[in-house]
Amino acid sequence: MTIIEAILLGIVQGLTEFLPISSSAHLRIIPALAGWNDPGAPFTAIVQLGTLVAVMLYFRNDIILIGKAVFDGIVRRKPLATPEAKMGWMIAAGTLPIVIFGILFKTEIETGLRSLYWVSGALIGFALLLSIAELKVKKRLRTGLSLSLIEDIGWKEALMIGLAQSIALIPGSSRSGVTITGGLFLNLSREAAARFSFLLSLPSVFAAAMLQLYKTWGDISSSSESATTLAVATLVAGLVGYGSIAFLLNYLKDHTTTIFIVYRLAAGVAVLYLLFTGVLQP
Repeated sequence: MTIIEAILLGIVQGLTEFLPISSSAHLRIIPALAGWNDPGAPFTAIVQLGTLVAVMLYFRNDIILIGKAVFDGIVRRKPLATPEAKMGWMIAAGTLPIVIFGILFKTEIETGLRSLYWVSGALIGFALLLSIAELKVKKRLRTGLSLSLIEDIGWKEALMIGLAQSIALIPGSSRSGVTITGGLFLNLSREAAARFSFLLSLPSVFAAAMLQLYKTWGDISSSSESATTLAVATLVAGLVGYGSIAFLLNYLKDHTTTIFIVYRLAAGVAVLYLLFTGVLQP
């Protein structure tokens, strides 16, 4: 991988990790269109460290408050005494499904599920699911019912959104996309669903990146070129990702996710067309 490729893939990762359009799909599709080698699942997981740092910086105050509250709650034997402590445990509960499914289907995630047929199917299928969730939210608002805030998330909501997050193991589904969709089905506001989605990503993205770093460290450390390109892609992903978080949270305050639904449908159909015409290989 050249430095130019690393920079471009870092930009793609940073832009698409938090927007509900799937970073893993774009990191699979764009190299295929450009005639580059598939960077692979390990590259995707490691570069996510950049976007992980972006989340930690953007939500640094929330993370500090949550961490302190969880620790105090354990010491005082009142683990759910404050909203911040409760949020910490909800994040932990929501992380369990993706850990379980990630271990069970590890081989498929890194091989067969990276087929562009799976990617295009996920782009289209979960766009339709997100559109159904949007219709549900609009109907609720039309009837005068309110939407829930992030503080209203309990065990049921955390586990259900966590199950939705585990679907993001399929390239093309989008971690933020499926978790926001899950939140909307559970009557969360768009902003609350996105905010919880970002916080929920912290443990799983960190664990996946550390695992891949451990497994591939021998290859990375043996080549200064590999280490450099990986570092460049990760840094660029973090810088661009920080801006993506700010954009999406502000955008969802006053807008629906329609633009992302249309984009996913168009991208999925375009990839299928390129596959059927032989321009791309699955």
